[in-house]
Amino acid sequence: MQELNIPKHIGIIMDGNGRWAQARNMNRTSGHKEGAKAVRKAITHARETGIKVLTLYAFSTENWSRPAQEVNAIMDMVGRYLSAETETMVKNGIKMKLIGDKSRFSGSLLRTINESEEKTKDCKDMILNIALNYGGRHELIRAMQSIASLVKDGDILPGDINEELVEKHLDTYGSGDCDLIIRTGGEKRISNFLMWQGAYSELYFSDVLWPDFDNEEFDKAINFYSSRQRRFGGLK
Repeated sequence: MQELNIPKHIGIIMDGNGRWAQARNMNRTSGHKEGAKAVRKAITHARETGIKVLTLYAFSTENWSRPAQEVNAIMDMVGRYLSAETETMVKNGIKMKLIGDKSRFSGSLLRTINESEEKTKDCKDMILNIALNYGGRHELIRAMQSIASLVKDGDILPGDINEELVEKHLDTYGSGDCDLIIRTGGEKRISNFLMWQGAYSELYFSDVLWPDFDNEEFDKAINFYSSRQRRFGGLK
């Protein structure tokens, strides 16, 4: 049997928590709680499979338009998750990095994030990027603003701007390009996720709602990736 081609970097758009709950006559917050259980399973399976970088889309810059109760519940769950799981991440060699705009987070959540990042910063087995208040376009705008400041201050010339420099100013610096983007929940769009890093990602869309996304479904996506011929604009 042919050996699987395992992607180095997988990004997941975790869609369907609310619909999962509504289908069971539960409130949407209950769906997010079940979704958190699927997050734990996905992280464990990714590490055991040999994935080096896992980027999870937890909350977008556009999600603030949702009801305040739901937004607060999501932020609270992220804080609880990091508090409960940081020591396990250290034990399992998982480096946690939060990507996105941190300016809207509460002081307590920001402290929890910073503590988790600090404790896991030397871990080498896998990088876990949690995208919270994240948008691909917003990430690029912030990167361009940072680079523009360097030009303004005379540190670089406009001609010095290249792909490597842009990548250094992205939230995901050190994670590399995303090989495979998975979206659950039946929708077929990438919703402003990893706009730069996903330029050549393989795209896998699953009808399974995120709380039901298990190891078997994860393996289906990896098998799909392994079957692809990645040409990057060239020929094989």
